[in-house]
Amino acid sequence: MEWFGDGDYWLSRLVFQRALAAVYVVAFLSAALQFRALIGERGMLPVPDFVRRVRFRDAPGLFRLRYSDRLFAFCAWTGAALSAALAAGAADRLPLAVAMAWWAVLWALYLSIVNVGQTWYGFGWESLLLETGFLAVFLGNERTAPPVLILLLLRWVLFRVEFGAGMIKIRGDRCWRDLTCLYYHHETQPMPGPLSWFFHRLPRPLHRVETAASHVVQLLVPVLLFTPQPVATAAAAAIVLTQLWLVLSGNFSWLNWLTIALALSAVDGSPIARPPALPAAPLWYEITVIAVAAVLLVLSYRPARNLLSRRQRMNRSYDPLHLVNAYGAFGTVGRVRMELVVEGTVETRIHEGAVWREYGFRGKPTDVRRMPRQFAPYHLRLDWMMWFAALSPAYARPWFGPFVERLLAGDRDTLRLLGHNPFPGEPPAYIRARLYRYRFTTWRELRTTGAWWRRTLVREFLPPTRLSR
Repeated sequence: MEWFGDGDYWLSRLVFQRALAAVYVVAFLSAALQFRALIGERGMLPVPDFVRRVRFRDAPGLFRLRYSDRLFAFCAWTGAALSAALAAGAADRLPLAVAMAWWAVLWALYLSIVNVGQTWYGFGWESLLLETGFLAVFLGNERTAPPVLILLLLRWVLFRVEFGAGMIKIRGDRCWRDLTCLYYHHETQPMPGPLSWFFHRLPRPLHRVETAASHVVQLLVPVLLFTPQPVATAAAAAIVLTQLWLVLSGNFSWLNWLTIALALSAVDGSPIARPPALPAAPLWYEITVIAVAAVLLVLSYRPARNLLSRRQRMNRSYDPLHLVNAYGAFGTVGRVRMELVVEGTVETRIHEGAVWREYGFRGKPTDVRRMPRQFAPYHLRLDWMMWFAALSPAYARPWFGPFVERLLAGDRDTLRLLGHNPFPGEPPAYIRARLYRYRFTTWRELRTTGAWWRRTLVREFLPPTRLSR
């Protein structure tokens, strides 16, 4: 079938696959380094408890058959190693079927992790990685021309990411419609980055231009992805530029980088590098790709309907394999930043003069004098959930109590997730949590005090608590 492959996207596929493999590396590393405290056998939300409550068909994966921390660690580190090899181009030197199997193993391993990850893995970029990773299985390697159907499905994913985010904004917070959301967003986003303070201090007219440009790129430009070249390449370039702007302005895990990779798959790379002579694709491969594309097209009905719905849902999976999903972000923007500050004391009796010391987090604001740091594309799961907890105690109900218990017990795995442990010798006798309002300082305050934030106590979130005897 002459229409099946398009050699003009040979270079684009190569770049896309390398970028996707790099994202997989980060995702598996994030899982390997954080899982014990979050979902391990003695974690805050243990996997064994979860699999006893949930049916296999609702959350399929390897760990439904058997779970141990050792097996999880093996899978996560194996995934990281296999991903790194793909990023180095190992699959291009293998037969097509073996390369496809390699990508399929990565997808299956990460699906197994996400489907037992519970609230810690409830982010849209998890489903985005799985959906994109599934398509990568059928994208082929340098032995074949990139299949047109898979290239179009990758654009369909990118369209839903961008258009879904644009529609959720237009339908959501009024500040997106009056172009004022960025007056607040850089300050109130989940995890500000090193430049977020500076973005926040940009002139307000420029913030309005930023917002208007975001609407254009998310609502109009994605349609152009399905037009002939070079228009589609120009549309992809516009998306890449806006995503790089987001990379500079905050920490959004690998969402921006994976979106950039998807956009690069739509670029016509033939003016840069002509493809080598490629043999015709095997018949079994063509049949497989056509069948998969047909299934995914049918499954796309509900996500497509969601895009047009007045009750649009964002970051929703419609099947337990996360094959076709709904995306979106920041339909509502907070005007005020709330932060939970967790403190401990070694004193065995609570009194007015008790000395409380703060726990520091790696990414989320705590110390007002510490400049926000860059962690993305790495995902600090506890830090992100602490942001949600500050918005509403309901977000924290399943895991915050176990988190406090592990601090009181001096659990090493939990303490490794933090940036600063004020009790290196022995754990505290009591833990409390207080809710503060955080604001970026002004230029004058930054120069005179060296503080990036100023904060005001709002109320007590958790009263002094100790382990029951």
